[in-house]
Amino acid sequence: MKEEINLQNLPHQLDESLRSRAAIGLVVLATDHVIENEFQKILNLQGVALYQSRIFNEPSVNTETLSAMESRLENSVKLILPGMPLDVVAFGCTSASMVIGPSRIHEICQKAKPGVRVTNPFTAAIEALRTMEVSRIALLTPYRDDLNQQMRSNFEKEGIQVPAMASFNVEDDNRVGRIAPASIEAVALEIGMHSSVDGVFVACTNLRIAERVHFLEQKLGKPLTSSNHAMAWHTLSLAGISHSQAGWGRLFERMP
Repeated sequence: MKEEINLQNLPHQLDESLRSRAAIGLVVLATDHVIENEFQKILNLQGVALYQSRIFNEPSVNTETLSAMESRLENSVKLILPGMPLDVVAFGCTSASMVIGPSRIHEICQKAKPGVRVTNPFTAAIEALRTMEVSRIALLTPYRDDLNQQMRSNFEKEGIQVPAMASFNVEDDNRVGRIAPASIEAVALEIGMHSSVDGVFVACTNLRIAERVHFLEQKLGKPLTSSNHAMAWHTLSLAGISHSQAGWGRLFERMP
């Protein structure tokens, strides 16, 4: 009779797995095509682990559908490594961060993962623009006008003026994720050239722009950041990761 090998209770050692420097949790909208790809490229650092979950949202982006994510956020955060701590949770929606409010998002994420540091694209954008000493932005979004005006108002409450604004006015988030980078770049350059602005912010985690930030800054001669670009930077900063990165624009050159 052939003897079977059946080894049990093998001795083993444990280490920090992929997260020896930081464990990052990212909550991604169900309709987002872009943020995971851009985050993975920017956070591609030894010992920095990125873990994701999805949160359900309707493809139509408006105040009602954005507000509806508030009740779903806690469970989406809890899906990320249950029973294990995270260093930072990043909530991946710029417009929902504005509608629900950064403080409420922080509260919900901390309830799901006590003690975790929290960021979102709007808070990250404010921190990034202040770090680059930008106080007058050209704002590019895919949103409808009521959301654009609310975003402008929120920036101005934080002391950042918005003299120039442009929007694709696309309400379907699946369509937003398919807007060609060339279209985004062309508008960013057009509005960023205005003498009334000293920087550019491209809002929405579903717009493909992060990899072109360095190129666009060279063209403009001004700082530029985007939702994913700023939030990835802020995530690393909150996690205590000191690592300046060439090729990702001025913001990442200012990391300690």
